[in-house]
Amino acid sequence: MWLDRRPGQHPGSAAPPPNNRSVSPLPQRTSSRGPYLAPQRPGLNTRGSSALSLVSNDSSSSLLASAKKVNGSSLRQSSTVDDAPDPEEVLARILGQFPSSNTTQQPEAKPASGITEDDLDFDVDFGGLTLTELAGPDVSSRQVDNYKPQSVQDYERDKAKFEDLHRSIRACDDILSSVESNLTNFRNDLAAVSADIESLQARSQALNVRLENRKAVEKGLGPLVDELSVSPLVITTIVEGHIDETWVKVLAEVDKRAMAHKKNAQQPQSKALADVGPLLEKLILKAIERIRDFLVAQIKAMRSPHINAQIIQQQNFLRFKDLFAFLQKHQPTLAGEICQAYMNTMRWYYVNQFTRYKQSLDKLKLHIIDKNDAMGHEDTSRRTTVLSGSKLGGVPHDAFSIGRRNELLKTKDQIAMSSYLADEDQTTHYLEVPFRNFNLALVDNATAEYTFLVSFFSPALSLAVVSRHFNYIFDPTFALGQALTKQLVSDTYDGLGLLLCVRLNQHFAFELQRRRIPVVDGYINGTAMVLWPRLQSVMDAHCESVKALTSALPNKAGSASQAKTASAAPHVVTQRFGQFLHGVLALSTEAGDDEPIVSSLHRLRIEVEAFLAKYSQAQLGADARKRDRFLYNNYSLILTIISDVSGKLATEQQDHFESLKASVQENI
Repeated sequence: MWLDRRPGQHPGSAAPPPNNRSVSPLPQRTSSRGPYLAPQRPGLNTRGSSALSLVSNDSSSSLLASAKKVNGSSLRQSSTVDDAPDPEEVLARILGQFPSSNTTQQPEAKPASGITEDDLDFDVDFGGLTLTELAGPDVSSRQVDNYKPQSVQDYERDKAKFEDLHRSIRACDDILSSVESNLTNFRNDLAAVSADIESLQARSQALNVRLENRKAVEKGLGPLVDELSVSPLVITTIVEGHIDETWVKVLAEVDKRAMAHKKNAQQPQSKALADVGPLLEKLILKAIERIRDFLVAQIKAMRSPHINAQIIQQQNFLRFKDLFAFLQKHQPTLAGEICQAYMNTMRWYYVNQFTRYKQSLDKLKLHIIDKNDAMGHEDTSRRTTVLSGSKLGGVPHDAFSIGRRNELLKTKDQIAMSSYLADEDQTTHYLEVPFRNFNLALVDNATAEYTFLVSFFSPALSLAVVSRHFNYIFDPTFALGQALTKQLVSDTYDGLGLLLCVRLNQHFAFELQRRRIPVVDGYINGTAMVLWPRLQSVMDAHCESVKALTSALPNKAGSASQAKTASAAPHVVTQRFGQFLHGVLALSTEAGDDEPIVSSLHRLRIEVEAFLAKYSQAQLGADARKRDRFLYNNYSLILTIISDVSGKLATEQQDHFESLKASVQENI
């Protein structure tokens, strides 16, 4: 029965555990080979374990210990009683004899005897627990396993496994040691980095403080240092550099330092300020010298033949307009001389260019309209010549019809005819064509020149001075333009051409106001003073011609036979007046009532009406109905001709002739 007793231990005696401590009632842990085999340690006998743990001395001791533990006295009693009965025998008597699985190891087996009366007197305290509960909660799940002795091969195999496990454990220990070493080094490095960061933060704060201090010092001393020093780059650029945008910027810096030095010169000077003064003066003198040479070279370039001065103005003058301002500030006398040289050059340039242009325009063929083209002129040979188109070898024209001549006012082409085209043009034109081209070119060039003068010389020079310079440059050219105007209108009787020139001149005035060029107003007003009086003279000539024609009519009424042969068709004067009136009204759609043409046209209309009334009386006086029919036809013709014209003046004329037509219509 008792399979796991140690050698030399008597079955009937129970040896106390070491240190007088009771044996633990828990079962021993088993190895991986089975749930009932435990690894053996060297030097110790192999011990087996039973499913019930009740068939060994240790189990008996564990049972008693468990019983004592339940009673709360597992550690209080550590010694055994000598006269106490053997617990194993008591259990054997109570439970009976168990068959043994390995009887060969038991030297002697005592048959179990029955329970005696003496045994019944022994009191065992189980603490109210059954044997199953006392043995443990998993006792029912255990199975009794036969102990099998471990062979040498099994031992060697287990030994190899344990050696591998031992090596794995040592390798893990080495790895863990390495990890521990790395973590330790990392912790040390982290501490060093933290110390470095703290040091850098301290240095950064110190640098920030120093930077703020330097900024404060620089803010206070920077302007003073700039005023007291000139960099070598500035000196080299001023003395040797090419004049371009960079040179102009450096010049502005030198000018700034010179002004600051001049301002500080009024205060007690330091040694540095006294040293930089002569250097700045030398730089300014060198800059003035180079500016003078540059501007003189550009002025000379304008004197070359066939040069376009506006290109030089845009590319070489306006790009460096700060040069003249610098020159005017530091050397006004030299600036005035250069300005005078420029004005003389441009004065010659414009006179030369416009003289050549006028000569080209003089080559244009023009219609000759003289006093023979007056409205009341009745030269039959003249009329035949005009109809056949052989007037002095000229081309046929109509002095009283506007035709397409007013398209010059509506065209969007604002480009003057070039000299080359004028030289090659063989077309015959009216007087407004050369007038328009010359004055259009003059207005464009005057606008460009005035804009340049304002942009280049201002603000160094005031606008009043610039205006005087402009007038000095363009006075000869303006005189040339007025001479051309006088040449065109002095002998002409082309009233429509003169009125067209007046309207063109007004358009030029409006355009100059839009461009804000006030300096050409004098020329525009002078041209108007040439055109309006001549137009008045032409209108007076027409009135006088009609008046003379009226005076030539007989004062007596015609006879009845003469009235029968006379025609009631409109007179040629009516045709001329209607066409002339249409042209004047077409050119005066926006005219005011205060214009001289309005009064002149009213006077001419009175003369024409007087002529028609006297003519009807002289030719058709005996037949009143035919006389009214004649007047009706003439008024209808005039009204038909001017019916497509709009404007205030045109409406007034249409209403007037409508009333005249209605006054004679009742007697027809």
